[in-house]
Amino acid sequence: MKVTICIGSSCHLKGSRQVVEQLQKLVSENNLKDQIELAGTFCMGKCQTGVNVTIDGECFSVSPETTKEFFQNELLARLK
Repeated sequence: MKVTICIGSSCHLKGSRQVVEQLQKLVSENNLKDQIELAGTFCMGKCQTGVNVTIDGECFSVSPETTKEFFQNELLARLK
């Protein structure tokens, strides 16, 4: 599963770095490095909704405060 996080200017200001760090930690803690590929990209063109994160092309708006919930509800749920 490929998870791409926008690291463009607008998303960076909204906390994309913290989202990336939290997702890296959660993937590692759950031993999912072989199942989840994390990647960064510049602007996804949806600056008003950021931090933008895609899972296999499906776009989500995530914040540093909602990253853990996103991980559980979207990523873990798709792996079951």
